[in-house]
Amino acid sequence: MANQQVDKGKTSVTGEAGEAGKVSARAPWGGARGRVLAVLAVVLAGVMAFHRGVPNAVGRVGSLLESFLPWVGVLVLLLFVAALVRRSAVALVAVLLPVGVWVHLFGGLLLPGAEGGGRELVVVQHNVSDENRDPAATARALIEAGADLVALEELVVPQLPVYEKALAADYPHHVVRGTVGLWSKYPLSGERLVDIKPPDIAEGWSRGVRAVVDSPYGDIAVYVAHLPSVRVGAGGLASERRDESAELLGRAIAAERVDTVILLGDLNGAVEDRGLAPLTSRLNVAERGFAFSFPASLPLARIDQVMARSATVGHIRTLPATGSDHLPVAARVTLG
Repeated sequence: MANQQVDKGKTSVTGEAGEAGKVSARAPWGGARGRVLAVLAVVLAGVMAFHRGVPNAVGRVGSLLESFLPWVGVLVLLLFVAALVRRSAVALVAVLLPVGVWVHLFGGLLLPGAEGGGRELVVVQHNVSDENRDPAATARALIEAGADLVALEELVVPQLPVYEKALAADYPHHVVRGTVGLWSKYPLSGERLVDIKPPDIAEGWSRGVRAVVDSPYGDIAVYVAHLPSVRVGAGGLASERRDESAELLGRAIAAERVDTVILLGDLNGAVEDRGLAPLTSRLNVAERGFAFSFPASLPLARIDQVMARSATVGHIRTLPATGSDHLPVAARVTLG
């Protein structure tokens, strides 16, 4: 009888421990894994908030991060899902930190654009690609945007006459220097080459033009530029030439005597990229819209830009794909 009572006691104790284990398994709101997720959330928040502190000395890692900085939000979303799966209250609270940083940096771009005002120009920027097999169709697609100004890059000799003929009726004024050009509904003056060639590039490389547009709202100095390409390889981001060209372009714009300036171009960099600081420190960038424009098959970054001085760049958006590896972008520019 005594042995039976002891066995029953053991059974009772074991049952209570088993039930406690089941409760713990059902509700692990915390634990070591939750703390790991929380640490990762804090790290992501720090990377976004202090991205300028990421060093650029080796492989230009800082610029590479900044080129795709909005996509860090995907990692934040994955952390949130992981925190839910792990049922970690600590991790869920920690994830709020990178969410807040992301919203601070990019949330405004998600807001709808304001209604168009009276003192406004619609502009289109497009790298048409020197391998475009149907430039006439590309020109027709750009005309449909109804822009006041159209800036094009990678204009090559066989294709240039096609663009000039297709755009002539809607844009009677245009200027081309090297492989970049500007088409306008309004008269142009003061056309000239803008030298943005890095020192180690051979002569004949010409990717900058400036002209003054006689708009209904006064004179506007419009710059069209195509900065050198960047490459991502085993050594990191190769952007030295792009950065040198951006510095030259920034100096030219700083010396511009016309108060209102619009810059249109394939700048081969996102506005967050510190390599474009000579431009973004002097010009306003788009306030609404992500408009990822490259590559056209799977747009991951907006390297086609619209910036302005003494004017506001409102909503920027992509247009339907053409025969280029870039998507065209269109923006509204409100003049001061």
